[in-house]
Amino acid sequence: MITILLAFCAALLLSLFLTPLARKMGALFGFLDMPSERKVHTHPIPRTGGVAIFISFVLALTIVYVADTDISRLLVLNQQRALLMIGCIICFLTGLADDFWRLPARRKLLLQILGVTVAYAGGIDITRMVVGNVDVSFGAMSYVLTVLWFLLFINAVNLVDGLDGLAGGVTFFAAMMMVTLSFLGDRYMTAVLFAALSGGILGFLRYNFNPASIFLGDGGSYFIGYAIAGMSIMGGVKSQTTAAMLIPLLALGLPVFDTILSSLRRFAVGKKIFGADKGHIHHRLLSLVQNTRQAVLLMYAMTIGLCMISLLLVTARDERAAFLLILVGVGAIYFAKKLGYFSYMNQKRIISWINDVTDETGISRERRNFLNLQIDISQSNTLEELWKNIIQVLDLLHFDCGMMYLNFWQPLSEEMEKTCMPEAGVNNFRRTTPMTMASICLREKPPEFKWMREVLAFINPENVCSRSLFRIELPLELTGSEITYGCLVLIKDNRLGDLSNYSLKRVEHLRREVIAVLERINADRRASDA
Repeated sequence: MITILLAFCAALLLSLFLTPLARKMGALFGFLDMPSERKVHTHPIPRTGGVAIFISFVLALTIVYVADTDISRLLVLNQQRALLMIGCIICFLTGLADDFWRLPARRKLLLQILGVTVAYAGGIDITRMVVGNVDVSFGAMSYVLTVLWFLLFINAVNLVDGLDGLAGGVTFFAAMMMVTLSFLGDRYMTAVLFAALSGGILGFLRYNFNPASIFLGDGGSYFIGYAIAGMSIMGGVKSQTTAAMLIPLLALGLPVFDTILSSLRRFAVGKKIFGADKGHIHHRLLSLVQNTRQAVLLMYAMTIGLCMISLLLVTARDERAAFLLILVGVGAIYFAKKLGYFSYMNQKRIISWINDVTDETGISRERRNFLNLQIDISQSNTLEELWKNIIQVLDLLHFDCGMMYLNFWQPLSEEMEKTCMPEAGVNNFRRTTPMTMASICLREKPPEFKWMREVLAFINPENVCSRSLFRIELPLELTGSEITYGCLVLIKDNRLGDLSNYSLKRVEHLRREVIAVLERINADRRASDA
């Protein structure tokens, strides 16, 4: 117990002394967090708090080792611990580099995976899980699960670092809970490691609590997340029951929950999963209470509650553990609902999303019908056959009227241009509208095709301004070319119903397919004339 207290106190005192120095270093070298729309602070603040915590952690463990107690003799730097520390340094430096240079998300992810891979090579892995009487061995999947475990903790701590003192306080309580559990489980070396970590975080909190004069930064959040993930596995989690696996997850329940919800939310609204926004739990909670300290203290209280539940899971039987987990799950759902997260997942949006997915994958009947009609259009050999197939597409897409105006033409010789348009030069001729040019130069009247449903709520489809009419006019021209074959006009009466899913996307596919067929038919005409 004395050794654990020594580790905690040494890290605390070192952090209290080193954090102001780290703050000056951040201001001197430009490791600053600048104000922005998604930030709460209004002036630049150094992002080097993680440097003080990291150095305090290492020096505290060095002091414990020099103290030469029975527990300190366990701190031998074997291959497993050395590789874990190397991986920790990789992640810490990655975060520190991001604080200064702003690394791309993909590069940061790859470097995080590299740090985890180094620890995995040293034997820090999740190899099995016991569920009741069933012992599940992961085999080759062990590496994937280990990487996901580390990445979850690293990014959970990073995402929750949005309010003064929030990330530091949440991780401090989680680390102290792991100290208690490790001590009760006679895993004294793990308890010393977590004690050193929690002491360093607490010393940093002296300067990070609202109003903060220094931030944790990505270097600090990556280091803390990596350390908690790695030391939890090293402390015996990797071969324990499901309840034991959930202990560190529950202790960091808020940031872990926020990470999962943020990923789902960004995916649902089409944003980058690793992008930044103001939709995190702490942002929503702050908008409700309108006070940074109250929001942070409220999240502290929830974290302490989750830590208490984690302690109960250690001693609870299977039935009680299951009840506690159900209770936590219900509470999480209620909490997410109160914060408005379910606005992204109501019934209408879910059904619409499922329809979109089935359409993209080609499962929906409508998508398969459309693809079949596309093939029929591409095989059309005459204009009449083409129009007949277009009508089937318009009917499938629930349009009510369609018109196709064509003017087949080709660049004329200079002599023919003067005959058709004596006052127009070549450039002016090419800039003339297709319909005007067609009425002057074509040898025959351009064909017109019209289709209309038998039962319509409007009389005159030519009237663009009619009420409730949705009209699309598609130019039938080659991309990047001045050759125009005419236009395709589609009309929908909204009083007769809505357009189907993906209608506009399919309309563009229809336009491209029609242009390809018209180009082929026109080429055949020119070949026959020649």
